[in-house]
Amino acid sequence: MNNLKAITFFRRFLIVLVLVSFSCLTRAQEVDDESEFSYEEDSKTGPAHWGEIKPEWWMCNSGSMQSPIDLLNDRVEVVSHLGRLKRNYKPSNATLINRGHDMMLRWEAGAGSILINGTLYQLKQCHWHSPSEHTLNGRRFDMEIHLVHESMDNRTAVIGIMYKIGRPDSFFSMMKQDLKALVDTRDVERAVGIIDPKLIKLGSRKYYRYIGSLTVPPCTQDISWTILRKVRTVSREQVKLIREAVDDDSDTNARPIQPINQPFLTKRKQN
Repeated sequence: MNNLKAITFFRRFLIVLVLVSFSCLTRAQEVDDESEFSYEEDSKTGPAHWGEIKPEWWMCNSGSMQSPIDLLNDRVEVVSHLGRLKRNYKPSNATLINRGHDMMLRWEAGAGSILINGTLYQLKQCHWHSPSEHTLNGRRFDMEIHLVHESMDNRTAVIGIMYKIGRPDSFFSMMKQDLKALVDTRDVERAVGIIDPKLIKLGSRKYYRYIGSLTVPPCTQDISWTILRKVRTVSREQVKLIREAVDDDSDTNARPIQPINQPFLTKRKQN
């Protein structure tokens, strides 16, 4: 009986080891085909079940440091002493694609870099969520953009900007016609010419920073998150456009707030 228990334990250990290894190899890879999951809470493919859809998505249900979270969470550090983010973006050819649950702007050869904690991360793509995925003291804002970066050693850093209803966002206005052209057209990349990512306004010396995960499958962890403290504005029509362009029969493409990692908090309080 003892031998049988040992064998069973060893098999389980090997399965976990394989899954963790696979996760590390696909660290920065969000799924491009988002038709296999949904944001409908009552659906079998909804956020509560993402980790059950594919074995390699197991971290969506079992990860201990998942995103998004509330920005007043103890995991989050408010950074102000470093000044403005050190970005060295450059104009580059880009494509726009409707991934099924969001619109993604991808720079074909990268579009410059950003420096975080001494590491250079190359800008690869950005996409929009509505409403915002992160919350501030329980409040969701109207939209959130994620700028996804990768380092030479395959680490991922995401810059997030949250928006509330107000004046139109100039960068979003520039993308309006291209977004409209992809309504109901999925998985087809539309060339949109040279796009300068510096047109995405940051304008904040203070920001929130924490280590979390991708907010879509495979929900890979060890992602460096930087969320600007300044909430920018977007028009109601622009928010409506981003939802209509995707047209996935859902009122949202924002993952619910994830549980607090109790062991992390306990350790932090002891320190």
